[in-house]
Amino acid sequence: GDDEESHQGPVLDAFQRCVTEQREVLLEPYLSGWRGLIRLGAVFSSSPRRGGQGAAAGVSPRVPALRVAAVHWCWRAGGAGGAGARPDSGCRTLLRLHRALRWLQLFLEGLRSGDPRTSVLCTDAYNASLAAHHPWVVRKAATLAFCALPSRDAFLEIMNVGPPEQAVAVLGEAIPYIGDVYSITQELLAQHKLLDLP
Repeated sequence: GDDEESHQGPVLDAFQRCVTEQREVLLEPYLSGWRGLIRLGAVFSSSPRRGGQGAAAGVSPRVPALRVAAVHWCWRAGGAGGAGARPDSGCRTLLRLHRALRWLQLFLEGLRSGDPRTSVLCTDAYNASLAAHHPWVVRKAATLAFCALPSRDAFLEIMNVGPPEQAVAVLGEAIPYIGDVYSITQELLAQHKLLDLP
C-alpha cells in the first residue's frame, strides 16, 4: 500500500517493478510511478493532462489492470491513427506521458545535483525535452509557471522519505530505473514508428 511504499518512495518502488525480464514495460507500475512523480508538485500534472479529457481518461484507475507491454496496450487502446482511431487514442496518451517522463527525469537529476534554483532546473529540463513538442505560447506559459516553483528543499520534503540527504539518496536509486523505462519505451515506440504522432 501507500504506507509501505512511502519508506522507500513510491517512485522508486513503481519503476523498479516496471520492467519485466523480457524488457517489457508494465503499464500498472508505470502509471503508479507517474502518480508518485506528480506528488512532487502540482505543476507536473499539467503535462499528462495537456491533451484534454481524453488524455486524462487514459490514466484512469481502469487502465493499470491491463498489465501489458506498453506498446501492445497502446495498439489495443486506439492504434496509431488508422481508420476509426480517436484523437485521444492510447498511443497518443502514452506518447505524451513518455515525453513528459523525460522532462521529469532531467529535472530530478538536477534536483539531485544540489542546485537550489528549481525554476532554472525545470526550465532547462523542459527545453531539452517537452518544449520541442509545444507551440510557442505553451512554451512561454510553461517558462513563466516554472518561476513559481517551490524551493529544492520543499520538493525533497514532499518526497516524504526522510531528511534531504535521504531524499537525494532515493532519487539516486530511482533515476536509473526511470531512465531504463524511458529508454525501453523510446525503443519500442521508435520500432513501431509512433514517436511522431500529432
